[in-house]
Formats: sequence, structure tokens, C-alpha cells
Amino acid sequence: MTPPLIAVLNGPNLNMLGLREPAIYGRATLDDVEQICVQAAERLDVAIDFRQTNGEGELVSWVQECRGRARGILINPGAYTHTSIALLDALTAVALPVVEVHISNIHRREEFRRHSYVSQAAVGVICGLGVRGYALALTALADIIMDEDER
Repeated sequence: MTPPLIAVLNGPNLNMLGLREPAIYGRATLDDVEQICVQAAERLDVAIDFRQTNGEGELVSWVQECRGRARGILINPGAYTHTSIALLDALTAVALPVVEVHISNIHRREEFRRHSYVSQAAVGVICGLGVRGYALALTALADIIMDEDER
């Protein structure tokens, strides 16, 4: 049996992890995050499709591609969290479980970062736990998928 696919989608500037504001985001790189996800996926018996883009339209297109292909979406939308109604609309349209992840605690940061459009489409949000939040989000999504399969 083919393991269920979870899309792991990363938005703008996450390609700069390890370089960009390490006091906020830590020293782990995006490659390190991908390895965390690969290891978690193996443990959870799920497959992942790990991607990063700086483009809003590309991120929206990737979300749309998930319909009929993936069983869930783990998304760190970066700054699009706070600005993108288009991303919210795409996440809502695909009708898949979504877990939103942020490396930093967006609620302890600037006021404009405390609002998330994406949260309106998410079953859950993990923020402030560093890159380990990705493994936690994958665990949550694997549990949700397993629950769906048992119904």
C-alpha cells in the first residue's frame, strides 16, 4: 500500500534559514528542516513532497495541485500568512486538512505578524517551537489521516 502523501510547503524567505535573523529563526537551514521532515515521515509511514518558493502565485498553484494528490498540507507560509487572501482561498478550496507552522512565535512579535489569514483554513497551528514544529505538524497530520481512514 502506498503511504499517504503530505505536502510540506514553505513560503518566502525560508530558503534563507540559517542566515536570516538567527536570533529569531535559529541556525537550522531549510535542508535541515527537510531532513527533519524526511525522518518524521519515515517514522510515521507517510510520504512528503517538500517545496519552497518566494512566489505567492507559485505557492497558490502548489496548494491547488494537492487536491486529489495529497492527503494533507503542512504549510509555513512565511510573510504570506499575514497578507494572502489568495492563499487562504486556495487552502479552503482544496478541502484538505492543513496544519500551519511558524518557527517563531508570531504572537510575541510585531503586531502585524499576529494576524494569520491561513489560520482560518487550518485545523491547527504550531508556532514558536523552532524547526521541531515541522515534525509535530507531520505527526498531527498523520494522526488526522489515520482517523479519516478509520471512519
